[in-house]
Order: sequence, then C-alpha cells, then structure tokens
Amino acid sequence: MREFSLPALYEVPADGNLTDIVRRNAAQHPDVAVIGRKIGGTWQDVTSVQFLAEVRAAAKGLIASGVQPGDRVGLMSRTRYEWTLLDFAIWSAGAITVPVYETSSAEQIQWILGDSGAVAILVESDAHAAAVASVRGTVTLPDGVLAKGRALVEEHEGGAVPAPRREHGETVDVTGLDWPAGVPDGGRHGFTPAHRAALDAALPALAARIAPHLTGRTLVLGNEELMYAPLRLATTLEESGADVAYSTTTRSPVLAVDDPGYAIRTRLVFPAHDDPADGPGDRYAYNVAGGGFDTVVVVVDSAGDTPALRAPGGLLDRVAAHTARVVVVVLPSYVPACASVPERPAMPLPEPLRGPAFSSYAPDEVGWLLQDLSDVSLEAPTEEREEAIQSGGAHYAESLPVEYQPSERYQELFHAALDTSAQRIARAVGVVTETVLAERPGRSPVLVSLARAGTPVGVLMRRWAQHRHGVALPHYAVSIVRGRGIDATALRWLAAHHDPADVVFVDGWTGKGAITRELTAAVREFEESGGAVGFDPEIAVLADPGSCVRTYGTREDFLIPSACLNSTVSGLISRTVLRADLVGPDDFHGAKFYRELADADVSGTFVDTVAGRFDDVADAVDLAVKELLGSDREPTWEGWAAVERISEEYGIHDVNLVKPGVGETTRVLLRRVPWKILARAGAGADLDHVRLLAEQRGVPVEIVDELPYSCVGLIHPRFTRGATGADGRAVTAP
Repeated sequence: MREFSLPALYEVPADGNLTDIVRRNAAQHPDVAVIGRKIGGTWQDVTSVQFLAEVRAAAKGLIASGVQPGDRVGLMSRTRYEWTLLDFAIWSAGAITVPVYETSSAEQIQWILGDSGAVAILVESDAHAAAVASVRGTVTLPDGVLAKGRALVEEHEGGAVPAPRREHGETVDVTGLDWPAGVPDGGRHGFTPAHRAALDAALPALAARIAPHLTGRTLVLGNEELMYAPLRLATTLEESGADVAYSTTTRSPVLAVDDPGYAIRTRLVFPAHDDPADGPGDRYAYNVAGGGFDTVVVVVDSAGDTPALRAPGGLLDRVAAHTARVVVVVLPSYVPACASVPERPAMPLPEPLRGPAFSSYAPDEVGWLLQDLSDVSLEAPTEEREEAIQSGGAHYAESLPVEYQPSERYQELFHAALDTSAQRIARAVGVVTETVLAERPGRSPVLVSLARAGTPVGVLMRRWAQHRHGVALPHYAVSIVRGRGIDATALRWLAAHHDPADVVFVDGWTGKGAITRELTAAVREFEESGGAVGFDPEIAVLADPGSCVRTYGTREDFLIPSACLNSTVSGLISRTVLRADLVGPDDFHGAKFYRELADADVSGTFVDTVAGRFDDVADAVDLAVKELLGSDREPTWEGWAAVERISEEYGIHDVNLVKPGVGETTRVLLRRVPWKILARAGAGADLDHVRLLAEQRGVPVEIVDELPYSCVGLIHPRFTRGATGADGRAVTAP
C-alpha cells in the first residue's frame, strides 16, 4: 500500500480546547456579529459575546441535569444555529458530543448511543424523540415542544422560495476548459498525489477561463457527488479576487425554513438529469434562491449534460429564475482505467434451512429458503410500526411485530376451532392437492409455500400426497413481500435444483388478491432481468373467498385455525424480513426462529390433527375434485371489487388498509392497529376468536348485512402514536 503525508499546517496546543475559539472571539472582537437569526419575524445579530453567554447558559443547564466531565451526550438534529450552540455547550460542560444523523434508523440510533455510552441525547423534533424512545423507552421534553415542532413543519412544509425575477437570467456555456487529461473530478473515482499535482498546475488557467463571465456575488454549484472539482474551482476563483460561495445539489429532501438560525433557508426542486442508478426523482438545491447571487456557476460532468438539464423546470431553468446569469461548466466524465482481471466466480447459493436447527417442523417437511436472523433485534411495538408504515418512514418488512402470546382463553378457542374445523380443512387440503396433481399428469410438483401463512398448508399438501399416493413431494418456503416482490435468490436456487415448470406456489388463503398480483409481477420482473423462465405465478390456496385464483380447496370464508396464531402454529418461524442492511443481493430474505416459544408451539398439533382426518374425507375429496375440474374456475376478483367499495364507503381511500376474510382480519388484530371490524350478520363460531381479540384490544365490531366475507378488518387510516414510547409509556414533560 502506498502512503504519503504532508506536514501539519497548524500546531495544536497541548492544552487547547475546542471552546477556545468562542472565548477568544468574545475577548478580542466582543461586538462583532458572528451569526444572524430571525426572532419574532425580525432579523437580529448575535455578537460573539452574546453567543458565548448562550453557550455558557446551555452548558450550565447540562451540568445541572447531571452531565459530568467525560460523559458522552448525543445530538440529533439537522444543521442549524442550535446545533452549533449545543455542540459548543456540550464541550464547555466537559462532555463529548456524539452526533446522530437526523435520518438515522432506530437500529442505528441504538447502536450509536450504546456503543458511545451516551448518558443523554438532545433532539430537534418529536419525530426524533419518538425514534430515540423506540430504543430507550421514554424521553423527557420541554413543555410544548411537540406542538411547536408540528406547527413548524405545517408552516414551512414545501419550502419557502422567494418570488422569481421578472426575467430569467442569461445562460452562458464555458467551452474549451482544457481539463487536464486523465485527472478524475475527485474522490468518487480515487484521487492520487499525481492527480492533485496535475490539477493544482491546471487550476489557474481553468479559473481564468471562467472568471470573465462572473459578475458580482457568485455561487459555484456542484452536482451531488461531483463536489471536489467545483470546490477547487471556487477556491481558486476566490483567490483571484472574486466574491465566491460554494454549494452542491443533493437528492436529500430537507425542510426549508426562512429563519436565520436555520441552515436551510430555501430550496429549489428539479428532476434528476444524469440517469442516476437509483432511478428518476426529485433533486434539490438549497439556499440558491434568495441568496443574493448575481452569478451561479453550475458545474456538471458530461454524463449530466443532458436535455433534462436544460429543459423547462430543469436545474438551469430553476436557477436562472433567481440570478442574473447562469454559467455552465461541463467537465469530462471520468471512466477509470482498470486492468483486465479474471471475473470473480459467482457466489454459491445458500442451502435451505431445516428443522430442528431452524423451525420445529421435521427436516423432510419443509426446506426454508431463508437466512436465520434469530440473533438480530427486529421487533417493534405495533403502534410504532403502524405509524412508520403509514407515514412512509419504513416498510412493514423492515421490522417484526412483537409476537402475540395468546391468553389461556384464546388458546382454548384455537383448540376448539381446530376440533370443529379439522375435517373441513382436511377436505380442502385434499381438494387443492388432488387438483394440483391432476393439472400436472406424469410430473412431480415442487411445492413452494409463501412464508409463513402458506407453510402449514404446504406441509399438509405434502402429507396428503404421501398418504394417498405414496409420493414425497419436495416442499420449500420462500419469502414474498408486498411492494418488494418475491425473493429472487430463492427463485434462482429453485431454478438451479428443479424445473421451474414443476414449481407450484402455495398460500393459505386469498383476501383481495394482492399477493396474487404481487407474485405475477415479481415473476415477470425476474424473467425480464435475466432470471430463469418457466415459473407459473398461479397460486394454489386452501381457501379462495376473494375468487382470485384457479386452484383452491374451497371458496368459503371460514376459520382456518392456523390464522389464529403467529409463529407458534407455523414452525416457530417469524414473518419474513427484507432490509437492505441485513439482506444482500445474493442472500435469501430473513426470518427468526423463536426457539424460546417451544413450550407454546402447536405447529405439530395443527398438522397432525388435520392429517388425522384425511381418511374420513377421501371420498368427498374425490367427488369434489371431479366436479371442480369440470367447472369454470376463472377468478372473478369479486374480493378486490368488494375491498375497493368498502375502502370508499368508509372513507379510507387505501385498499391496503382493508383486510377481508377471517384470516386477514385475524392478522389485523394481531399485528396492526385496527380501527374497526365488519362482521357479516349471522356469522357464528368462526368469529369467536375475532370477537375475543377485538374485545381485548377495544376494537368495535360492526354487524353488516351485505358482506361477501365473514368479516373484514379495517386498519386505522390515519394512525399516529402521539406521545407513546417504545415501552408503552408516554413521553413526559419535566
């Protein structure tokens, strides 16, 4: 490895402190305004003496709160006046600042605070307080701070932008810049000492080509990661006597507030113009509008010099509305030369997980195409997850609900429901399995259940085929996530070990058919991206009350007892998890094995009880399959139509918050924040467990005469947690 070093440009005193600059400024330049901030609608200067007084006051408050010398204190905020003030106050108290980025996830906050040993954290908003509460329990806030934070966002959301000039500024292209050949634009491609020497030598000439086009106060504006080259151009122009500031565009949205104590005063929004890898979307330029710039030098590379850059509403158009002149400088896009090296061999696909190491099912019952995340903390309170999901702050697959532990009364309901419905379930298992076999004469189907509701059904279908025909069908469980698709690594594994045409996807039931649509789209996307072809996205389900599939055991909406419980009826496996920091491109989606719940496990009880009725229903299954194969089985999608109608009738306007059928309603009560339950008039014992759960959670049950399902669960359409912390305790004021 090559190393190089430069001598220090400044010798730091052994007894120096970061707060020295504040005291020194106050002593040497007491009346000089160091910061301007708006208070009560009026701009006010903050002198160095005033700033020192505020720093000392805040430091005293920290000390009075118990902060000791050497303590770590977290600071979670966007860049603003108070961040600087509190940073100096923390140091003045003898403590150490632990910065926490304002968009950090709960897991990142937990790691930062735990790793640093922080004794306190100062936050900017109620959202930040809630994030901290999710990993620390409770948070103490000053009176009224939550309301003030919400009012601030409501007042300034969208970003204040000063009125544009009467006429757009002129646009000038600087050509023939003579950027040194072979020199990249900065660190995003690697930058060696030789590159720096070449750029240092060329900068005066480069700046001289731009300088004649500058008038008045100038902003040099970089473009996202293209930061180093524009910054060097800006500093060289400044050294030549120009009045120059520097900034860069970004893809990160930030609330703009017209307050001098706040870093982001204005923002311009424009579409991406450089064909980014993460797809199209808005980009932002902060503090350009209203900055008083006579000239803005926009620096892009040749890959970003596209028609979109110069189109109406594009970056140049938006900037020209707020300055007299826009100077466009295009640097050559740098493509690093790399030596020819052998292609790295493809990573081997992981092998399925099997019981008893993963799940309580026998190893031959199911192979889980998942990775074991049992040692990762993923559970979050239901209310916290609901708020994050509905606000768009997180996807439901990025965390897990806390596993519901049924009461003794509820467990009695489960066993009673199993005794009552076991024969009806056995009949549906037989019908769907025989239908699958009849549709593939001479072939051996490969059952692939959608984890986790489909897994008990896949286990039962495999048992039926073994019991009636002596055939041991392969059975796997894979993850599919609404809005994210099916696990592509799992599909690659299946294609490498089986003929895709033999794969039969299995699930427990249909509601409105969202997963049916998701699977169809996911398989198409997999094939279009170069994956193996031949997978049939049709799902075989035990019950199809929504009329969304062709292959089913029944279309009745009745209680399938496996819907009553979570992991304890599904091999002790959690719902699946898909999160970028845990699941790489060649990894299976993740899940947890709740070994600690073994005493409550009824997975074996459920499948054994149903399989024990196979002989009792054999004749009825044969008759039903014969009738079914000769009938019209085309989906009518009446479930989807019903959900759309209910969504509008109840003012929800989001079909994802309407969960039809007994199984989906049960999931709402166990995993989400339910608003109300709609129950069909005359529905009997099938809804006993729904009524019990609704009673326990204080959810009203509304009787509806005309309902195509036994019941429908409605998720609260505008849920927020308010002040509830992760441990269920309220955020309190001192």
